[in-house]
Amino acid sequence: MTTVTAPASSASNPGWFAKAEGWLDDRGKGAWIALMVLGFVFFWPVGLATLFYMIWSKRMFNKSCSSRRMSRSLNTMRSTGNSAFDSYKADTLRRLEEEQTNFEAFLERLRDAKDKAEFDQFMDERAKPGRSDADA
Repeated sequence: MTTVTAPASSASNPGWFAKAEGWLDDRGKGAWIALMVLGFVFFWPVGLATLFYMIWSKRMFNKSCSSRRMSRSLNTMRSTGNSAFDSYKADTLRRLEEEQTNFEAFLERLRDAKDKAEFDQFMDERAKPGRSDADA
């Protein structure tokens, strides 16, 4: 079996597919959907391939279709060169992550309490007709 390796220069010079993918990602999910629809209109296998690619790469279900765009705008791992700001940023991000975790735990407890209340109500309603049948 033969494997094909990309030339070393491809890392700095992406191919046409990577350029097209980046161009579509910059324009959002609507551009991907338009490409898929046009693919179905002009040559159905292209539309089907686009649909499968969107599902496989999870572009179909993400709020923002580009993880690259998110990583460009939220590049939090890069140092600014200012150590005071970097430590402040790291502390703030840690605190926000902790708050998010606490809030998610709170929501989970809220959902559990609601589910328990609904289940208890169901069991009470279910037991009432049983009692009246037994009393009769």
